[in-house]
Amino acid sequence: MADSTSRSQSVDELFAFETLLDTEEKDIRATVRALGNDRIRPHLADWFEEGTVPARELAKELGALGLLGMHLEGYGCAGTSATAYGLACMELEAMDSGIRSLVSVQGSLAMFAIWKYGSEEQKQQWLPGMAEGNLIGCFGLTEADYGSNPGGMRTRARKDGSDWILDGSKMWITNGPVADVAIVWAQTDDKIRGFVVPTDAPGFTANTVKKKLSLRASITGELVLDGVRLPESAMLPEARGLGGPLGCLNEARFGIVFGAMGAARDCLESAIEYSKTREVFDKPLGGYQLTQAKLANMAVELGKGELLALHLGRLKDKGELRGEQVSVGKLNNVREALKIARECRTILAANGITLEYPVLRHANNLESVLTYEGTSEVHQLVIGQALTGSSAVR
Repeated sequence: MADSTSRSQSVDELFAFETLLDTEEKDIRATVRALGNDRIRPHLADWFEEGTVPARELAKELGALGLLGMHLEGYGCAGTSATAYGLACMELEAMDSGIRSLVSVQGSLAMFAIWKYGSEEQKQQWLPGMAEGNLIGCFGLTEADYGSNPGGMRTRARKDGSDWILDGSKMWITNGPVADVAIVWAQTDDKIRGFVVPTDAPGFTANTVKKKLSLRASITGELVLDGVRLPESAMLPEARGLGGPLGCLNEARFGIVFGAMGAARDCLESAIEYSKTREVFDKPLGGYQLTQAKLANMAVELGKGELLALHLGRLKDKGELRGEQVSVGKLNNVREALKIARECRTILAANGITLEYPVLRHANNLESVLTYEGTSEVHQLVIGQALTGSSAVR
C-alpha cells in the first residue's frame, strides 16, 4: 500500500496519458487550457446564470487560435490531426459543454458540411471567414418532431425555375440566433439535400430558445424558413440523401467522445481538491475510505474513457474509424461523464449545487450532451446492429 504521505497524482499521471501524446498535441492542449483559464473560466458561472454567452467575441478569439475547423485542410483552416482536434475539444468542454458546442457546430457541422460536400465557390465564399471566427455557422437538421429520425423531416425544398424555395423549421439549433450562415437539410423530389442559407435571406428567422436548464452558456435557436428563395448554387452538390448530414454528425460525435471526458475531468479535479480541504469530524473528507472509493472508481472510468477517445483519434487519423466505433465512444464516454458529475456532486454536498463549483453545471450540460448528436438509445442500436448484423429500426 502507498505511503500515507505520498504526493497526490492526477488521473492523467495515474494512466501515464501524457506519454501517449506527441509534442504538437501537448502544445495544442496547453494552448486551449491557457485560453480557458485566462479568458473563459472566470465568466462561466455568470454566463450560465444569465443564460447567454458572447458568441461572436469568443468565435473571433477561438478563430485567432486556429481552433475553428482546425482539423480541416485548406481555406484558412489549421489542418491539424483529428486527435489534436479531439484534445482541444476535451479542454473546451472542461470549461463548459456550451463552449465546446460552439466550436463543434462551427467546425464539425457547418464548416465540415461545406468542406466535404460543397462546391469550390461555396468553400471559397464561406470557409475562410468561418475559420477566422468572423462568420458564424449553424447546422439545421433536427426538427421538433424529428430528432432520432431525421429522415422524416418536414422541411421541404421545391424547385421554382432555376431557384429553390425552402419552407419548414428546425429546432434546438446551436448558434442559430447569431449565425451568418445556416446549413439547412430539406426534403426534395431527389432525396434529402443540403443548402447553404445566408441568414439575412428574406423569409429566414431565428428565434432564441429560452428557459433552458442545460447548456445555458450557449445560444440555442429555432430556425423558421418561410418561402426562402435560394439560387441553384446554394445547394451542396456532393450530398444526396441522409448520408450527408449523418456524415457531419459523425464528425461532431467524435469531438464529443473527447469533450465529455473534459467535463468529467473538471468535475473530478474539483471534487478531489474539495475533499482535501473540507474537514468532517476533524479529518479531511478525502481521508475517509468511502470518499476514496468514490474517487478511485471515478478515476478509473475517466482514465478508461480518455484512453478510448485517444484510440479512436488514432484510428481516425489513419482513416480507419468506423461509425459504430464513434457510437461506442459517444455512448460510453457521455454516460460515464454524467455519472462522474453526479457522484462528484455528492462529495461536495450542498456546495455542489452552487455555481461556485462546476460540477452541477457540468452535470446539467451533460444531460443535453447525452441526447444530442444521437441519444444513448440510438447509439445502442447502432452498436447492436454491428454486433448482430440486424437492424432493430427498420
